[in-house]
Amino acid sequence: MENTIIQTFDLCKIYNPDAVPVHALREVNISVAEGEFTSIVGPSGSGKTTLLNMIGGLDKPTSGRVAIDGKNITGMKDSELIDFRLEHIGFVFQHYNLIPVFTALENVAFIMLLQKRTKKEMDERAKSLLEAVGLGERMDARPAKLSGGQQQRVAVARALASQPRFILADEPTANLDGDSAMNLLDIMEKMNREQNITFIFSTHDQRVIDRARRVITMVDGGIYSDE
Repeated sequence: MENTIIQTFDLCKIYNPDAVPVHALREVNISVAEGEFTSIVGPSGSGKTTLLNMIGGLDKPTSGRVAIDGKNITGMKDSELIDFRLEHIGFVFQHYNLIPVFTALENVAFIMLLQKRTKKEMDERAKSLLEAVGLGERMDARPAKLSGGQQQRVAVARALASQPRFILADEPTANLDGDSAMNLLDIMEKMNREQNITFIFSTHDQRVIDRARRVITMVDGGIYSDE
């Protein structure tokens, strides 16, 4: 696949192998190219979030491997994975995971602080991203003063702040009302289209599925269809 950035090879994950084994992933092989806008769908327990966690280096497979830009991340030590995630992968979670005592600007800038960027660079990029997601007027607001949709837009800006190779979004619209969900999807679709940012969603939400240009359906830990 041209410009492939993510590949999984016979990815398997078994939880509780010594008690009652749960086969969360069964020999999953996928490739994702740069610029994709892809949804991973399927019923609860089908393996969607587990697959996202493997791709993001948040969990390790029982067998098989994950390659990002041809680099095997499965064999990395935890300290190496932390640095790799920081430089290459952006995350958007269902529950926002914002730091409550930080303003929107500080939440977006925080990942760049970990990357040891200059204060000028952090401030400029964080402001630019918040303006891009329509929150230029709310930069100094803390999460408690923002609606769910606004908090999730801060989370998207934060995910983009590190200039990652791709964004993994786990049920990003699950806690949002219809208008907020559509607004968020508009923003992500625009960034995908105009900046070629790769998005991979794990979702039950038909609104997200309808926007995706590729839909991977999982059942019982395996790939059922890929369209």
